[in-house]
Amino acid sequence: MEPNMTVVGYGKISPYPFLPCRATATPVARGRPRPRPMPPTAASVATAAAAALPSQSQRRVPAAKSVWLNPNLPTSHHRHKSATELQQRQHEDRTIDVPALVSALSAARTVADLAAALAPHRPISGRLLGALLSRLGDPRRGVALLDLLAPDLPAPALLIPYNLLIRSACRAGDLRLASGLLLEMRDRGVTPDAFSYSTLLAALTRSGLLDHALTFLPLMEDDAVAPDLILFSNLIHLALRSGDGPKALALFSRLRGAGIRPDLKAYNAAVAAYCKSGLLRDAKQLLLHDMPADGVAPDAESYSPLLAALARRGRHLAAVSLFSHMRAVARVKPDLSVFNIVLNAYGQLDLAREADRLFWSMRRSGVPPSVVTYNTMLRVYGDAGLFGEAVHLFGLMRSASDGNGGAGSGVKLNAVTYNTMIAIYGKSLGDEKAGSLVQDMQANGVQPNAITYSTILSIWVKAGKLDRAAKLFEKLREAGTEIDPVLYQTMVVAYERAGLVSQAKRLLQDLKDPEGIPKETAIKILASAGRVEEAAWLFRRAANTGEIKDSSVHRAMMDLFAKNRRHRNVIEVFDEMRRLGQLPDSETIATAMNAYGKLKEFDKAAALYQAMREEGCVFSDRVHFQMISLLGAQKDFEALETLVDELSHDPSIDKRELYLVAAGIYERAYKFDKASQIISQIKKNSNGDVQKLR
Repeated sequence: MEPNMTVVGYGKISPYPFLPCRATATPVARGRPRPRPMPPTAASVATAAAAALPSQSQRRVPAAKSVWLNPNLPTSHHRHKSATELQQRQHEDRTIDVPALVSALSAARTVADLAAALAPHRPISGRLLGALLSRLGDPRRGVALLDLLAPDLPAPALLIPYNLLIRSACRAGDLRLASGLLLEMRDRGVTPDAFSYSTLLAALTRSGLLDHALTFLPLMEDDAVAPDLILFSNLIHLALRSGDGPKALALFSRLRGAGIRPDLKAYNAAVAAYCKSGLLRDAKQLLLHDMPADGVAPDAESYSPLLAALARRGRHLAAVSLFSHMRAVARVKPDLSVFNIVLNAYGQLDLAREADRLFWSMRRSGVPPSVVTYNTMLRVYGDAGLFGEAVHLFGLMRSASDGNGGAGSGVKLNAVTYNTMIAIYGKSLGDEKAGSLVQDMQANGVQPNAITYSTILSIWVKAGKLDRAAKLFEKLREAGTEIDPVLYQTMVVAYERAGLVSQAKRLLQDLKDPEGIPKETAIKILASAGRVEEAAWLFRRAANTGEIKDSSVHRAMMDLFAKNRRHRNVIEVFDEMRRLGQLPDSETIATAMNAYGKLKEFDKAAALYQAMREEGCVFSDRVHFQMISLLGAQKDFEALETLVDELSHDPSIDKRELYLVAAGIYERAYKFDKASQIISQIKKNSNGDVQKLR
């Protein structure tokens, strides 16, 4: 190698040693793979120390007393000399012009320049090395400096320099370098501490690299470094933002398993994760029991995910009841999102007048309505048939957006506002007004979206104007407008209802080789239309080319195959999902276990159940009951009793339902005495607690 060439980055040779070569970097298993001098091992240090000791003839002790002395220990003269050298080195560190030395290091272009600048100060102390690294702005220059000076220091003294380099790399956004440095520490025998891991993981979570951050948690356990509450909270929130509810719940379980008491932020994230995974009873248990038991007072953000989840499930009465508990019992002041959810719930319950009173009382509560609130009230009025109130409120919003003030002051109309009013006009048979409103929104600078076109198409189809709807749809396709599943499905249904089956088939056939439509969207459209063969063909094609990243596509295909009793295909899609590293939710696991049961592959179902529990997946009752049913179908009653006994101690399980499922299995197996015993005990104990099945 030429003298002005040096190894930089991750294995690339460059004539400019401090310029990273990112384009050719390749990931490695541990750290940076370039060769470098390793720190001295304990054996080499001991050998060097022994070689530096004076010989036996130099010690000048009487022969009679020589047997008292350990020949490997230095004399008091040498101990005094070592202490003197240490004091001298500390004095020299204080007298060094550090800014001048940093300037010289910053100006160096090769390793030889670095060595020349440091030559008068070697062997260097750990204190001076830390001062230099903290002042160097370029982390890769700091790496070169550490490589040069590492032989001067023992391994324990390298901890602080490595931590400084990791911090510098994270601040510079070079997270690959920071990860490699932490792995290299472990290779060199330098055990990372809490600062090392927290600095790196915090930077990874801020950058959205959740999966990469999670790979360091096992290393933390190996190094006996316990993650703290802040780190767990950041990871949970990152999992939620990336839409991975099961992973967020697994992290929350690890947090509690580590004996860390969650704070309000962690609890709120866990409630949101439970709701995202459809485990509403667990979310309610956490909100109404666990948080008060830990002395953590919930806020509006704690209630909002559960209220929204109840509304999505259609349990609007339960949402209104929880809202009443929130205000009357918990004394929590609702925020804007809570008001919006409850207004929608009132509308779904046909309680338009209650929604109206709550809406006009929001300002008195110190919460001004937003455009989402106004859009919600428009929908409530429209669903209740109160078209006059809807038109009046829409007029107030338009006046406010024109700068005339009023009740809707500060609210700007958006596409949802216009879409809602278009749908209201469609209900009142005002298809012409709906069409003119589309032109009005374009004139006001609001661009129609797929829902706008889907709504107007539906209105025209209902009004018998199929030709007009078909022309608009073809015009949208030619213009390259984004076609979403709702818009495409609207035309498919319109053609089928009009008896134009060939036109509907042509649209679905076009999705097999979509142009301008993402393949994931095309697969969802085909799956929602029940087109098994077309969806399966396109799914396999997209999976082979690695174009499927959204787990919802896998769930849609699994549901489609399950409805058509193609259980082997369900397992294939599930295996593909796991191959991509996606953590399935509770319903997906239940679907896969049901497919294994239909195929009589009970051992694989049990292995999946156990593996998902070990990975920290939080199951709904359906998954547990599915496993119990499979054990019953397998006639493995001993394992069934063991599992039921284990689940009976789980506070999140509905005990009454658990024992009813077990009783039903015994009844189908003609074990009527066992089934009768369980039913009798359930009736005897109103709380559902029965004795062990054994």
